[in-house]
Amino acid sequence: MFWLRSVPLALLLAYGLAFAAAALGTAPLAWDDHPGQLYRLWHVLTRGPAPWAWNPGWWMGYPELQFYPPGFAYAGALLHWTSLGALSPAASYHVLLWVAYLAPGLTAYLFLARLLGSGWLALPGSFIALTLSAGIASGVEGGVHIGMVAARLGWALLSLLLLVLTPWSERAAPFPLVGVPLLAAITLTHPAHLPSAVAIVALGAHAGPESAIRYRRALAWLVLAAAWTGFWALPLLLHLEHTRALAWGRLSLSTVGDTLLHQPLVVALLLLALAACRLTRSRSEQALARLPWMLLVIVFLDAAVLEPLGIRWLPADRVVDGAWLAVALAGGLASGRLLEILAARWSVAPAAASIAAVAAAAALSLGGGTLSLWPRAADWPSYAEIERGLRLPDLWQALGQGGPGRVLYVRSSVPLVYGEAWYRPHTHVTALAPVLAGRAIVHGTFTHPSPVAAVVYRGSPAREPITRLAEELDGHSLFGRALAALDTATFNVYADRLGVSQVVVLDEDLPRVRALEGNPLFARRATIGPFTLYGRQAPLPVPEEIAPRRWRVTLPGEAGDWVPARVAFYPLWRALQGTTTLETRRGDVADLEVRLALGAAPVELVYAAGQVEAVGVLLTGTGLLVWLLAWWRRARDAAA
Repeated sequence: MFWLRSVPLALLLAYGLAFAAAALGTAPLAWDDHPGQLYRLWHVLTRGPAPWAWNPGWWMGYPELQFYPPGFAYAGALLHWTSLGALSPAASYHVLLWVAYLAPGLTAYLFLARLLGSGWLALPGSFIALTLSAGIASGVEGGVHIGMVAARLGWALLSLLLLVLTPWSERAAPFPLVGVPLLAAITLTHPAHLPSAVAIVALGAHAGPESAIRYRRALAWLVLAAAWTGFWALPLLLHLEHTRALAWGRLSLSTVGDTLLHQPLVVALLLLALAACRLTRSRSEQALARLPWMLLVIVFLDAAVLEPLGIRWLPADRVVDGAWLAVALAGGLASGRLLEILAARWSVAPAAASIAAVAAAAALSLGGGTLSLWPRAADWPSYAEIERGLRLPDLWQALGQGGPGRVLYVRSSVPLVYGEAWYRPHTHVTALAPVLAGRAIVHGTFTHPSPVAAVVYRGSPAREPITRLAEELDGHSLFGRALAALDTATFNVYADRLGVSQVVVLDEDLPRVRALEGNPLFARRATIGPFTLYGRQAPLPVPEEIAPRRWRVTLPGEAGDWVPARVAFYPLWRALQGTTTLETRRGDVADLEVRLALGAAPVELVYAAGQVEAVGVLLTGTGLLVWLLAWWRRARDAAA
């Protein structure tokens, strides 16, 4: 009966919903990266969905979603729009966070149940996919607790891709057209999962005498999926010089050995994935059994060959998430087949055998942190709880009353407990200042790929990857200099170029921030909770938004002078004085410099999409038309 077949799914859902209720609750989270991710959703809702849309709120401005995958923010905006505004941006984000937590377990369950023909046999593997942490970005700890939600949502789509491609892998149907938007969604949500998606398609095309033909057709569908992402991917690839690779994690033999030594469940999963190679019964199962080993080879080549060559746009420690999922799914397939054999041989009910396997997996994970089995309420604070503790409404009000200009946070985060370790509980809630205080900020967010962020982290916008987390620098350095060694003159030069009118220092950093002691430009304004505020004593000319995508600023100087416009450089800027188009160039802190034509007359800054962006949109439109034509032809052939 249907309701009996639904029991294992109901159990998985009941556990997942209970965990989510205890961890996430009904209020927006403020732990770690969550405030900044919420800000990106707000950016889409206020600035529009174009990935190159200018975000003036962070880092002297940045095309925020051009260099960060926009898929998760788009999904949250879609929730807000389809609810006709009934779901606020914060509520839309929170709903999507619940979805991101539950989705890997549900999509893994659907895929494994399709292969194994039984929900009970699929339960152990899907339970592991739901609860897996193991230090990976897409796990419960990284993807839900810390806030790398895009990685987790894209992770869930990999299992969905396997499910959708199953009939094609069995040669029982042509390549499913729904696979194209699914591949595009994976790319737009988390490109580090793209190697895994391509491997899934390649293995689905493999086997049999027609492999060459199937490979060519698969390549054509991959190209079509790439065309769907053209509006984002083409400008990204052609403007890579305007971003910095985030590459703070490194995979090494020592970390792999430590994982195997201290996480026995990982060893068990690897053994099961190896056993899956001998237990397969179909082409789709063979493809799944080969997937972990193919992905491990890809991860090895990424870590051992590409990263040493300086190619770090897809870091191996992120690409490895797909291998983790493949191991969990292949292990789930093998465990299902073994449970089926044992249940038949020993006359044990599949339900009992499945529950016993889930309990064994949970027991093996204890102490190693492989699975996140239950949350501690204190580790998942809501925004309301942090707001009270840090007196955030008073902080927002004080910042809003400051003079024109940006707020410089000396730290990227605010610690939530006392201590010295950089990884202690913290929040990037200061990232919400543009929304809640109406003030643009510099710093105060998670590790960011903008060149201006590189200036704040290391004092230079050089094109090398950012290899240290911003939190590791908190309380120790700023602009590439030790806090205690940062002198007033140097600090003021950076503050002037970045358009800083207010500085926020945490109480524990005050003894080290000597650059503000006796500073002729900045005076102490207030102390609010752990925050001490300094304000600039003389007004600073900064760009003022006068219309959508248009800013105005009056800059001191003579005709012919190069002067900083106090906004980040990007090739889509155009500067005007009256009807004269000004020359522009990149400044020393990755800022926009303009050459005055009329002296100290107002300068108008215009930001608009260029030819690259137009070609990207055209490429996406062409891909959509080709896909619709393919759909129409299949529908016509089916009707005939």
